[in-house]
Amino acid sequence: MIRQFELVERVHSYDPDADEDVLNRAYVYGLKKHGTQLRASGDPYFSHPVEVAGILAEMRLDTSSIVTGLLHDTLEDTDATRDELARLFGDEVAKLVDGVTKLSRLEVQSETTKEAENLRKLVLAMSTDIRVLLVKLADRLHNMRTLHHIKEPARRKRIARETMDLYAPLASRIGMEKVKRELEELAFGELNPDGRASVLARFGYLREKGEQIVPEIEAELVKTLADGGLAAQVSGREKTPYSIWRKMQQKNVSFEQLADIMAFRIIVADIAQCYQALGLLHGRFQVLPQRFKDYISVPKPNGYRSLHTGVIGPHGQRIEIQIRTGEMQEQAERGVAAHWIYKQGGPSTDAPQYAWLRSLIEILDKSSNAEDFLEHTKLEMFQDQVFCFTPKGKLISLPRGATPIDFAYAVHSQVGDTCVGARINGRMLPLRTQLSNGDQIEIVTSKAQTPSPTWERFAVTGKARAAIRRFIRLRQREQYLQLGRSLLEKTFHEEGYEVTEKGLDGVKANFKQASTDDLIANVGAGLVGSREVLMAVYPGLKQQRKTPVGSSGGDVVQITRARGKVSKLRDAAATEHGQIAITGLIPGMAVHFARCCHPLPGDRIVGIITTGKGVTIHTIDCATLESFSDTPERWIDVGWEAVGDGGAAYTGRLKVTVANQPGSLSSLSTVIARHDGNISNLRIVNRSMDFFDMVIDVEVADVKHLADITAALRATPAINAVERARS
Repeated sequence: MIRQFELVERVHSYDPDADEDVLNRAYVYGLKKHGTQLRASGDPYFSHPVEVAGILAEMRLDTSSIVTGLLHDTLEDTDATRDELARLFGDEVAKLVDGVTKLSRLEVQSETTKEAENLRKLVLAMSTDIRVLLVKLADRLHNMRTLHHIKEPARRKRIARETMDLYAPLASRIGMEKVKRELEELAFGELNPDGRASVLARFGYLREKGEQIVPEIEAELVKTLADGGLAAQVSGREKTPYSIWRKMQQKNVSFEQLADIMAFRIIVADIAQCYQALGLLHGRFQVLPQRFKDYISVPKPNGYRSLHTGVIGPHGQRIEIQIRTGEMQEQAERGVAAHWIYKQGGPSTDAPQYAWLRSLIEILDKSSNAEDFLEHTKLEMFQDQVFCFTPKGKLISLPRGATPIDFAYAVHSQVGDTCVGARINGRMLPLRTQLSNGDQIEIVTSKAQTPSPTWERFAVTGKARAAIRRFIRLRQREQYLQLGRSLLEKTFHEEGYEVTEKGLDGVKANFKQASTDDLIANVGAGLVGSREVLMAVYPGLKQQRKTPVGSSGGDVVQITRARGKVSKLRDAAATEHGQIAITGLIPGMAVHFARCCHPLPGDRIVGIITTGKGVTIHTIDCATLESFSDTPERWIDVGWEAVGDGGAAYTGRLKVTVANQPGSLSSLSTVIARHDGNISNLRIVNRSMDFFDMVIDVEVADVKHLADITAALRATPAINAVERARS
């Protein structure tokens, strides 16, 4: 354990003006508070906060950060209070300690939720002071160094997985590569000891083959640069086992095929010499294709700058070379901590690291729960980057695989919400197009546009997906409220009652709802039955089951009419087809067509309230309706209503048996096309020597249109049988 005077000397070595008195008082206070507490290793518990403070001193952080390291567990594990810390060490330290404190007292239902809630708290604290993250990383680093003392394997793996999934990427995002590498290595050793051992064994074999190869390559690189009149520091190192393992997995290549098992770093005086060194090396050695990356001209999102290239170096070795200045090297290793000088106001909040942090705050604001935030934050942290430009030349970094939707939300949330199209390098292309490095993107917007649920299928950034989900969530709630009110009014009117706010408010607790709106929305979503609410408001009312009665052979399902006069809702609810509307619903209601029966205009239909979807429309003879016979409150009497000139496209499904002979498929598609139909999907379900059985989805206007196509197909010689499919 680091002794008191040793810690003070470490801090004074880089900050002679550090407050020695507060460091000593914090050391003694922490030692006293933790008292006889022990760690899993059997060491005094206070050895942990002291080692965390030592790691922070290695990062050359300010006195407040070191004091926070000494005290970071006092609020959680001792009887210390925030007021006491503020009185003894100041508000700044108390705020930092509170931000770092683990949330083990938080009542959560699962480890995933606990992990997500911890991250939410951490990001909120980071938003006001990045030192919270620096102390948290130091805390996690020491815990990982001592992980082997924990006896339970499941707990060790959980901590290692959390480290790999969250804390190592967080360290990378603020440019602290040294901390990131050690966290990854320690977690990798716990999660995949066999994989790590195999990589280390390969390294051992290489060392045996050529112990002097690294010094020889270093000497050759120095000579090449010196011959060009350039003095430089050259150092070589092996990549870490985890970075090697990850590249082998990502690129699906063997150990020997990797070009960057050995990496050499060249440090020069300024940026001009970086490019001079690159030219000298490319002139001397054969360059590996697609290995050059210029992070000086276009820095990484975490502020990292360097030139990377791959060459076939001395002795035919494939090597990676990084060229940078001393300042870039300091930034690469220590990231935010490299220029965190609080007495001078700290680093600018315009730095790239803070742009990423601001995006996390936006995700936090738009995520509905902790698990959503955890998912979207991981999306932000994990993927490799592509760099794109706005028409004015502003650089925007996105994860690999990003689309114009991600770009639009990266520009501004309002741009994303109103995006209708994108010009990529001057050409209008679909919104699902994947972007490439160097693309120039112009987003076309419209005030009438709103986010589409389909966007989430190809959006990859956490920010875009969180914004889309938030909009969908709000829109669905409005629809559920409208539908819920309608269902409650209908059910209450059937029994001769009126729905009142007072009545609903009195029974909301029965259904564990916080407000009457929540209760109404749950009725609309199908999570609470409208008749259950009626029975709760009027408990003396006898239960009368109104079960739809159906018979086989396509007989019409009779929906029991309510006694008394029920006002029929004549407003049409627009569907995704636009031209045809469903009567019997309310405007704006979410409407979906069942894929089990593919209803078409002209079919007799019924609506079923479906949890999470709104209303699903079935044909009246759909076999699926039998499964809803015990829930009559979910049935809605609906019908078709033509609006305007028609022209909407609906999917009709046909089962077709076609002769296995040349030209059969051509005849089938020709007949459908001649009758203004369009094949949207075709699937062969059975194949024999003589016939093919297939299922075809055809876009048609209504049931009569489908009947015309069916008749024409039956008249075609190559087609043996045609019937409408109901599944």
